[in-house]
Amino acid sequence: MSDRRRPGEAEPDLPPEPVPDAELVARREALEARLSAKRAAEKPAKDGPGSSIRGAADGMKLASEFVAGVIAGAGIGYLVDKVAGTQPFGLIVFLLLGFVAGVLNVLRSVGRVPQAGPVPAAKATPVEKDADPAD
Repeated sequence: MSDRRRPGEAEPDLPPEPVPDAELVARREALEARLSAKRAAEKPAKDGPGSSIRGAADGMKLASEFVAGVIAGAGIGYLVDKVAGTQPFGLIVFLLLGFVAGVLNVLRSVGRVPQAGPVPAAKATPVEKDADPAD
């Protein structure tokens, strides 16, 4: 038998392409659904507030607030020591106060401590007059 066809001879019928198994189709569709869900979940994480640049900016902001509190406290303590002549006690006390202020500023920035502001006045409750015991 020869693989060549004679001119004018019809092409031999090719067997039909095999149809994918229903189980394989279902598995492929399930995999596509899982992959698309995973891609959708990962996309905002890369573009959202958790990006590395945003995290570095937040870290620098918090660090500068802390360091500013400590430096301000040390500066005030140094000036108090120069004026009052109480070296090194003013520096130590105000350095500690600056440290506390820096920690408080960081906690306020993160949202762990409420912002400072006026304290709301308590509602006045009417006080009932008690009967005078002398009566």
